[in-house]
Amino acid sequence: MEDPTARFNEWLALAKQTPTIKEPTAMTLATATLDGTPAARIVLLKESNENGFVFYGNMESRKFTELKANPRAALCFHWMPLERQVRIEGTVVPVSDAEADAYYNSRPRERQLGAWASQQSRPLANREELEARNAEFEKKFEGQAVPRPPHWSGWRLTPLSIEFWINSDVRLHEREIYRRANATSPWQHGLMYP
Repeated sequence: MEDPTARFNEWLALAKQTPTIKEPTAMTLATATLDGTPAARIVLLKESNENGFVFYGNMESRKFTELKANPRAALCFHWMPLERQVRIEGTVVPVSDAEADAYYNSRPRERQLGAWASQQSRPLANREELEARNAEFEKKFEGQAVPRPPHWSGWRLTPLSIEFWINSDVRLHEREIYRRANATSPWQHGLMYP
């Protein structure tokens, strides 16, 4: 049976080759609190392979606090110019320190400093406060490498379902679903009504 992650990567490669798609790795990340309150936001996919889908950010942010409490999430990619969508659901675990360090060290210096300056998801009095914090860290790390902040890392979503959707102008869309009981179970494939 076809590996749905490989199929996803084929679709992602096509999205990256489509000039009208500015950010093909943009995905909606949906999380929920323990009481079931949902939240969704756009984040960027940084890795996708047979081990899962990886994204990074501030571990003290709302999204990562929710993932710590309820380690299940959903991702959604919608590439409108291609008339395609992929929905992914599964469990999440933090990436290793080595993985987080490697990705963090590949980021431009300005983004590294921003990871120190932003107290993500906390109230901000004004823009000047954020810019002052950024300037503070520019000065602190002047002339040296910017280390990864202890509160900055990533998560890997291990998919338990992956759905591929292709638009049809008459609303008879194509929907294919791959499901498995856990990360070591074989994938089951089927079609779904639109």
